[in-house]
Amino acid sequence: MPELPEVEALAVFLREHAVGSVVGRIDVAALSVLQTADPPITALQGRDITGTSRFGKFLAIDCSGLHLITHLSRGGWLRWLDEPSQTPPKLGRGPLALRVHLFAPDATTPAFDLTEAGTKKRLAVWVVDDPQKVPGIARLGPDALALTRDEFAALLTDSTSRLKTLLIDQKILAGIGNAYSDEILHVAQQSPFATAGRLTDDEVTALYGAMRSVLTAAATRSVGQDAVRLKGEKRSGLRVHGRTGEPCPVCGDTVREVSYTDRSFQYCPTCQTDGKILADRRMSRLLK
Repeated sequence: MPELPEVEALAVFLREHAVGSVVGRIDVAALSVLQTADPPITALQGRDITGTSRFGKFLAIDCSGLHLITHLSRGGWLRWLDEPSQTPPKLGRGPLALRVHLFAPDATTPAFDLTEAGTKKRLAVWVVDDPQKVPGIARLGPDALALTRDEFAALLTDSTSRLKTLLIDQKILAGIGNAYSDEILHVAQQSPFATAGRLTDDEVTALYGAMRSVLTAAATRSVGQDAVRLKGEKRSGLRVHGRTGEPCPVCGDTVREVSYTDRSFQYCPTCQTDGKILADRRMSRLLK
């Protein structure tokens, strides 16, 4: 799933490549992605793209006052096309969900696709005159990179949530998902099951510093990469997430995994849990 660093990189990429262009034809290949009908998505046609922004893990494209907003969810992605096919796609065929054709200032006609891999279709698109009209944006907590250390500490105070749960709860903290929460907890040397409200002052400081350093470093690596390479860039920078069975790059212990439903998280026992192996059955309490 694209998280704060990748969505920020996509916003920067579109700012550099799409701003100044005029929206042309919009091909909808999967009707299920459209979450709004008024205004219709065709209302974007003929409008200038004037800016891009990020709200947590939501990507927003400003089209002269109307906003095309997408949440890429778990399997979604954005793909840039210098020479897109002019043949409209067939509904429900392949990973393509939406294609936006552009008329660029240099007289070229590029496009960008929103695609989604897998069978569970969760990619979503809204057209609104105010991003706060998107329910998920309206419910977002403060952005993970906008918080001061004291503001972050206030979120943890008296919280009975497990750290893993708190870090990925978008209503508490916006932008962090499964992958970067694993990385942040590893850098901070904290157990995913640790109770947020029981951290010492030094542990809060370490967790805040880890959050800042992990997200900032990932964003730095990602910005400037084209959309095609962003997924690979994310993978290359991860130390524990998705690396079950591999040696921890810090201590050499084996990276372990806790699985639940269709997801999992990874951690290092030596670095994070004093050598204790976490049991999957404890995940039910983590998710409450």
